[in-house]
Amino acid sequence: MSNPLSKGWKYLLASFDAKIDENADPKVQIQQAADAAKKQHQQITEQAAAVIGNQKQLEMKLDRLLRSQQEHQDQTRTALQAADRATAEGNEAKAQEYTNTAEIFASQLVAVEQQLEETKQLHAQATQNAEQATRQQLESEARLREQLAQIDQLRAQADQAAMQETATKAMDSMQELRPDGNVPTLDAVREKIERRYAEALGAQELTQNSVGDRIAEITSAGTDMKAAARLAEIRASMAGGKELTEGKAEEQPELVEAEPVENDDDAAGKGETPGPDGVDKQ
Repeated sequence: MSNPLSKGWKYLLASFDAKIDENADPKVQIQQAADAAKKQHQQITEQAAAVIGNQKQLEMKLDRLLRSQQEHQDQTRTALQAADRATAEGNEAKAQEYTNTAEIFASQLVAVEQQLEETKQLHAQATQNAEQATRQQLESEARLREQLAQIDQLRAQADQAAMQETATKAMDSMQELRPDGNVPTLDAVREKIERRYAEALGAQELTQNSVGDRIAEITSAGTDMKAAARLAEIRASMAGGKELTEGKAEEQPELVEAEPVENDDDAAGKGETPGPDGVDKQ
């Protein structure tokens, strides 16, 4: 049976890690990935260096053992030669001493040769390990270069994403800006003016097309006709008066001599009453 506390703790850790990854800065995560890749390559390089160093150390030991082997062989050969000379000279004691010395050198030579054989085996294995470590180091270096190139690309994309987010936020902020409701907009003022102008045109059109206007037009037309007729009459009368005046001037009677005035008796006999001024009154 699982422990609910342990299970809950693991759940909280996973949730916390998810929250961190969700809210983390991409550039920081990219830098962390770059540092981790560099660290891994550094570790592989150090391990390869250690393996190659072991190979070099075995090579140095192998060279030393080879020199020691050659020395012990020379010493053994020299001791045997000395023992042979002592035996030829008849000095058995001396010959025995040289023989014992040769045996010691031979024993040391055997030990050196055993170490040399072991070292050769170790060196062969170290050489293989060094070659493998070198390949791994080169692969790690190539992989690191590729990762660094990807990291540079991700950084560029992160910068572009940040710029896009900034632009998007700016656009959202601009869209959130609204004109002041207490101040009329140009569109509203224009609509109001156009509406009033259209209403005025409509009213004018209705006024021009009304019955009263028609009657006024007819009345005005009649008045104009009467005025024109009256004007014609006045002109005609003016023309007629001028002609009459000219005709009267032409028809004036010629002056005749006045007849002698009759006296009172003649007038009385005729039954006419003379006037005060001598003019007969009918």
